[in-house]
Amino acid sequence: MVEEGDMIRAIVRGFSRAIILWLISQKPMSGYTIIKEIEKLTGQKFHAGIVYPLLYELEEDKFIIGKWAQKGRRRIKYYSITEKGTRMLNQLRQRFEMPVKEVLKDFIREK
Repeated sequence: MVEEGDMIRAIVRGFSRAIILWLISQKPMSGYTIIKEIEKLTGQKFHAGIVYPLLYELEEDKFIIGKWAQKGRRRIKYYSITEKGTRMLNQLRQRFEMPVKEVLKDFIREK
């Protein structure tokens, strides 16, 4: 039997690339900050083992770029969206805007 938390995590995982692009389109973020923001959005624990491989993949595909910064004694990599990433995010928005909005509106409204 599928647990509630498992189902929510599976749904979020399916949209995680889009969520990451959207989050860092707002401002550059570290991997840790991205994980915490996803947890805030979903109310579910989200693991580094899911997020970091996606960040590496998005960076390799040139949708995002990572830059190292020194913070005290630690080096932290901050990710920013690229022009290619912005184009992809806009395409995703256009593709899903109406269908997803309508489905979610009906889904939320139903009792």
